[in-house]
Amino acid sequence: MLKSLMSTGLIWLSIATFAAATDQVGFRDVDINQEAARPLHLVVWYPTSEPGPGELTGENKVFFGTKATRNAMPAPGEHPLVVLSHGYGGSWRNLSWLGHALARQGYVVAAPDHPGTTTFDRDPTRAAMLWERPRDLSRVIDALTARPELAGQVDNKRIAAIGHSLGGWTVTALAGARFETARLAQECAANASPRACALSTELGLADPQLEHSMADTRIKAFVSLDLGLARGFSPQSLADIRIPALVIAAGTDIGDMPAELESGYLAAHLPKASSTYVTISDAMHFSFMQLCKPNAVALIEEETPGDGIVCKDGASRSREEIHREITFLVTGFLADALTVNP
Repeated sequence: MLKSLMSTGLIWLSIATFAAATDQVGFRDVDINQEAARPLHLVVWYPTSEPGPGELTGENKVFFGTKATRNAMPAPGEHPLVVLSHGYGGSWRNLSWLGHALARQGYVVAAPDHPGTTTFDRDPTRAAMLWERPRDLSRVIDALTARPELAGQVDNKRIAAIGHSLGGWTVTALAGARFETARLAQECAANASPRACALSTELGLADPQLEHSMADTRIKAFVSLDLGLARGFSPQSLADIRIPALVIAAGTDIGDMPAELESGYLAAHLPKASSTYVTISDAMHFSFMQLCKPNAVALIEEETPGDGIVCKDGASRSREEIHREITFLVTGFLADALTVNP
């Protein structure tokens, strides 16, 4: 559980002094590295003072979107930057609800589609180059810090990363965790987690290139949302991470991804003084994705039977209520972790 709910509440109350809240959110599609071997598409949410009716972004027949003003002029001043990483087979849309909420609090938020592991790009060759995922986020940081016309001026001292599922693995590697291929193989032999371990071949989890450092020292804090493949990180490398970490686990297991073998492993080895572990008892793995429309399960099951689980939660609360709790925890954590002492 959270180390101190009282202190988190006080952090939440201090947010107004950290980032100016706004009802106006800008939105932009950005393509970078188009001439490189790994071009990236990303979207950016950012504070703006430009009035406008806005438009729904990230909406489709299954999921609700969020309202933002496309290509609005960024608000003046420096803003903290948060980069988001989606899960395996997902896209930038999955954490759009959180990106929008953070932009309303004054953050610039950027979310790329990771080539090879997205909804519309399931390329096996690029999927097996898992070490490129953290580098994608570094390239996004390069672009946003160098081009203030995209989303405003970024405060280079206040940059954080948030990821869900395989995105949680991605941001943990970006924070400095080192992956050991033999360790994951041993862990999977001893405690087979079908969802994580079954991806070993598809994600190239025996490739020695995964053992190289993927750290980006510009990251000052990170948040993991029900990550997978945590057991491949060496305990020592996790213990050596000195930036603040928030690890949130889904307390309701979907059947093949127990929190104690993933988020629990991460929390057990990160420094206790700089990390916080929270289990949301009624959240399931997919509760961290965007809100589903009322007929979403039926539509998904008709097209891909069995995938309707992405709209299932633990039943005691709505996904919208779970999102409010996650937003509260994440925003409070970032407000504290990215505070720059004079």
